[in-house]
Amino acid sequence: MDGLEQLGWGPDFQRAWEERIGRNPSRTWPGRVAIAHGAFCTTWTATGEVTARLAGRLRRAEERPVVGDWVILEAADGPEHAVVAGLLPRRNKFSRAAPGRPGREQVLVANVDVILILTSLDRDFNPRRLERYLALTRECGAQPVIVLTKADLCAHPAPAEAKARQVAAGAPVLVICALTGLGLDGLRPYLAAGRTAALLGSSGVGKSTLINALLGEERQAVAEVREDGRGRHTTTHRELILLPEHAGGGLIIDNPGMRELQLWEGATGLAESFEDIETLAAECRFTDCRHASEPDCAVRRAVEQGILAPDRLAGYHKLLAEQRQRPRSRRR
Repeated sequence: MDGLEQLGWGPDFQRAWEERIGRNPSRTWPGRVAIAHGAFCTTWTATGEVTARLAGRLRRAEERPVVGDWVILEAADGPEHAVVAGLLPRRNKFSRAAPGRPGREQVLVANVDVILILTSLDRDFNPRRLERYLALTRECGAQPVIVLTKADLCAHPAPAEAKARQVAAGAPVLVICALTGLGLDGLRPYLAAGRTAALLGSSGVGKSTLINALLGEERQAVAEVREDGRGRHTTTHRELILLPEHAGGGLIIDNPGMRELQLWEGATGLAESFEDIETLAAECRFTDCRHASEPDCAVRRAVEQGILAPDRLAGYHKLLAEQRQRPRSRRR
């Protein structure tokens, strides 16, 4: 596997590169964004790390490079003074509704294969939040994997694991403890060379601790959870990290904990994450049944019969209402 393939390069990016640049570029080369900070990007290339400034038109563009993007680097006064001259088409993107900016999309990361949804086996555990993360992940097109962390703090993890599987809709569920190494081998298939995984979860669930365990060194800052059970923000920016061979050899994106994670699109992700409700809905009398007060509603009947949990339906209604409120004129 050559340097670019190890960084996630593949046939789609090669074709896009040749369409934009040609087969024999002179002063240009591809790079993958590891850190995006203001007018500069730290990128991984086939020969190592390069920090480059954004070209003027990219600084003014609405769509700017994010962590995970493949960009076109152009030599200025030598490779060490490179410019980000363009952005290659994304295979996928993980987006949310931009906080405080109604009707605007915020792309967080791009070109990911797997999203590891972390929640700790303490007061952070919340099936409704897992449903939200799963819907966003599936809308992105990445594979979701639920990772229940801090198993050392939970004497009986089985009930939480069972609840996670009830909302997982087929997604794998792993129980780990990064401090002791419990369950880390189960992550290796999702962290193989050339694959990119992104971490998603609240502050304090152990994202940075997990990365340190995979790296075998204390690279990412960590902090104790507060007395009220809420996590402390230690990761302040997104970063693409290359893992050693013993951890799989792939790439992982560390994300800051996010207090606000509202749906941007969501229709496909909701349908896949709530397949149980969608299947029941096919038996409702009305094809446009909203499972509220309509007669002969198969979904509400399943709740009354104990087949479907009431809070599961409530979570579905909440996310569906949120998705319907997205301003259609701003969707891309």
